Amino acid sequence: MPQRLIVIGGGLAGSEAAWQAARRGVQVSLYEMRPEKLTEAHKTGFLGELVCSNSLRSNDLCSGPGLLKKELAMAGSLIMEAAYASAVPAGSALAVDRERFAEIISDRIAANPNISVFRTEYARLPDDVAVIATGPLTTESLTGSLSERIGGDYLYFYDAIAPIIDADSIDYQKVYRASRYGKGGDDYLNCPMTEEEYGQFYSAIVDAEKVNPKGFEEKRVFEGCMPIEVMASRGFNTMRFGPMKPVGLPDPGTGREPFAVVQLRTENKDMTAYNMVGFQTRLKWPEQKKVFRMIRGLEKAEFLRFGSIHRNTFINSPLFLNKDLTLKMSDNLYIAGQITGVEGYIESTAMGMLAGINATLRLQGRTVSQVPDTTAHGALIRHITESESRHFQPSNINFGLFPLPEEALKMKDKKLKKQLLVERAMKDWANYLTSIGMP
Repeated sequence: MPQRLIVIGGGLAGSEAAWQAARRGVQVSLYEMRPEKLTEAHKTGFLGELVCSNSLRSNDLCSGPGLLKKELAMAGSLIMEAAYASAVPAGSALAVDRERFAEIISDRIAANPNISVFRTEYARLPDDVAVIATGPLTTESLTGSLSERIGGDYLYFYDAIAPIIDADSIDYQKVYRASRYGKGGDDYLNCPMTEEEYGQFYSAIVDAEKVNPKGFEEKRVFEGCMPIEVMASRGFNTMRFGPMKPVGLPDPGTGREPFAVVQLRTENKDMTAYNMVGFQTRLKWPEQKKVFRMIRGLEKAEFLRFGSIHRNTFINSPLFLNKDLTLKMSDNLYIAGQITGVEGYIESTAMGMLAGINATLRLQGRTVSQVPDTTAHGALIRHITESESRHFQPSNINFGLFPLPEEALKMKDKKLKKQLLVERAMKDWANYLTSIGMP
């Protein structure tokens, strides 16, 4: 009988896990509850639907995200294939037309003869070999089942979504096109602010009415996806050192950098919608319309989607996960995606890839090779399995997670140090792929 793998969850991690197993000859049963049952953040039944930003971050190979994307592409990632096929202008970053992106993933999965998709909720943990990739919005029933199995509490934080604006409602006479320091051409729209305008905007955000989540005892906000109003509460200039930083964005009308700037990034190839970069929020919807229309050029903005907030769920991985992504108390279960304690689209994809590969090797009776810590994938595994469990928090990929070679410790040039880490990672990742046998 052919080997069969159960994958629960059709997001980025689940789709990638299913794809990696299927291309290695394993029969996959992929369970996705949407559209039969939607979450508070998803809008469609597409596999791989993005619910926050449409950006997969930097394409620079000498950056953590750039290196991780390169490793994914080298391993035949479906998610990276879809991302490059649906890319939209975003300077030096990789951003996608989110609808086209999800369509490509859904179509490729549906066309794969080794994958059967079941549109129904999977409420209890299976006894067979399975990948759990239900993401930050895991249902209460499956969360309860997983909590019973691990015998420990879940951690959680609140993940905020940025608003999307109708391109036709922007006043283009008041904004200008530019990427920071001219990198990537004029892919972003920039809404400049004077000091007086910024002061009024800051006060309005601080005073605006917020949504108060119910049913949870504690509010944990991940630093990398912080709501704009939380940022404002930390001080007058905090937003100006974050998403509203004007550095490298001189206004062609004045020749000088504005006091602050709001950047808009295109959501699709037709440029009919724009995302407010870094403006994840939990302001109430009427407040969003009132406050964000104070921004120059957005006085008559029409919102295709308001910002919102949802709970992100993840396990205390240093306590409960092995390095092959199996649960310590149930080694038939592989955990993938954001639920492991990684943060970000490509990080979730990476954990899905490794879970799919490791589960396949197990089903085929082959040895599971440990991913080198020196690679971007291995650095993430190292973070989620070796961090101090008492203070474990999600992390994006960054060079701070990598072990430093002795020669790098003596380097003062940060660029050369990153190049050394990238070269080592590329070599070690290529050797890892050879060891597991690329299909």
